[in-house]
Amino acid sequence: MIVVTGATGNVGRPLTQALAEAGEQVTAVSRHAAAVPDGVRHLAADLAEPAGLEPALDGAKALFLLLSGVLHAPEARPAELIDLAAASGVRRIVLLSSQGVATRPLGPSRVTMRAVEDALSDSGLDWAVLRPGGFASNALAWAESVRTRGTVAAPFGDVGVPVVDPADIADVAAACLLDDRHSGGVFELTGPEVITPRQQTAAIAAALGSPVRFHELTRDEARAAMTRFVPAELADDTLDIIAAPNPAELRISPDVERVLGRAPRPFTSWVERNLAAFR
Repeated sequence: MIVVTGATGNVGRPLTQALAEAGEQVTAVSRHAAAVPDGVRHLAADLAEPAGLEPALDGAKALFLLLSGVLHAPEARPAELIDLAAASGVRRIVLLSSQGVATRPLGPSRVTMRAVEDALSDSGLDWAVLRPGGFASNALAWAESVRTRGTVAAPFGDVGVPVVDPADIADVAAACLLDDRHSGGVFELTGPEVITPRQQTAAIAAALGSPVRFHELTRDEARAAMTRFVPAELADDTLDIIAAPNPAELRISPDVERVLGRAPRPFTSWVERNLAAFR
């Protein structure tokens, strides 16, 4: 059995589906009750309380570990989840980490994630680490304003990064969970091109066939919006990257293609699959 945490999110949902289609027994874990594919068991648990994960881990051979925003805070202790998994008999963990662990190692939330990576590599388990950059699905934050006002509001409109499709992250995660060849790998996951928020807005408008106006937020306005959902440390670390990405953060990584044997999906592909959210 394979346990997928964050199973109702942008990565966890397609990963759960892919594993079920591969014939694996899957336990999907999320904080709240949710619909899951046929044959998949669901368990509601909050990873901030590790003991709640124990029933899901009983009999599990592998774990996909996705840490929610609160577990990125400096006072959190997410490495305890690795100890719990090992004690429960899990043999392999695939961790969803962050590109910033390598490119911005001194950011407060990155220090926390680096500690989790280190705990995993020292655990004695089989493991793989996924380090995606910005997610294409972050554009869903614009969906309501596009539907109701025909507007996208975001900071740093002409600064781009190679955002990655969460479906590609899920496909790489599935490969790492199922294939021993990827054990011990650290995979940086990006899309195939650098794209700015203004260009993303144009792609959404083109797919809709109607104009969408771009409104540039100040950093303070963007931070205020982000901290409604994630710790301030994570918001600040993220804004540092999208304000002024360094060369490593602009690099198009070959790792999606190296694992999957195909190029990563472009932002336009993500828009086409998620266009209903913007209508």
